[in-house]
Amino acid sequence: MNAQIAPTRSNLMRIKNELAFSRTGYDLLDQKRSILVSELLTLVDQAVDYQNRVERALQDAETSLQDAIMHMGRLRVANLAGAVSISSSISLSSRKVMGVALPKVSTEFSGTGPFFSPEGTSMIGEVAVSRFSEALSLMGQMAELKVSIMRLSREVKKTIRKVNSLEKLVIPDREETVRYLTGRIEEAERENFVLMKAVKDRMERAKEGGR
Repeated sequence: MNAQIAPTRSNLMRIKNELAFSRTGYDLLDQKRSILVSELLTLVDQAVDYQNRVERALQDAETSLQDAIMHMGRLRVANLAGAVSISSSISLSSRKVMGVALPKVSTEFSGTGPFFSPEGTSMIGEVAVSRFSEALSLMGQMAELKVSIMRLSREVKKTIRKVNSLEKLVIPDREETVRYLTGRIEEAERENFVLMKAVKDRMERAKEGGR
């Protein structure tokens, strides 16, 4: 509380307006915090699911590659790898949640098999290519989720600090200042009333004495 504020009605009105504004800000920030936390928890659940999917996809791709090596030999697989012509592109966009920009990652591949003649080769090679492409696509989605989680986490922390500041510092300070100013103004009004009454009584006695 700032006890140096002059106890005037204009100052009291100003502090009341500041208090009302602080309470409104608190309500809005509290709603923002709830929405951000809800979105964050949703993304965390998705990230856990995608993490498992990425690990399974990479494991399946690696298994397919090892199977291809066993069937065709390491040298043959290495030579065939040069025949695989796939280009990839990553498209980045964004969406906003309560003013926070969250990335959207889209991974696209151009080029479809078969990439080499089936003679002397195995379809396991094609399967390995397909599974690695799938794993890369999932990794793009995983990156989207992780970046979104980091950005939301930072915003949640900032919002919580603002909410706590309003709740524990700003609003109590304004409330105490309002009580202080109200008490001082009421006290001054009572003193003025007593003073005016005393002056009136003295004037009436002086008037009666002059008769």
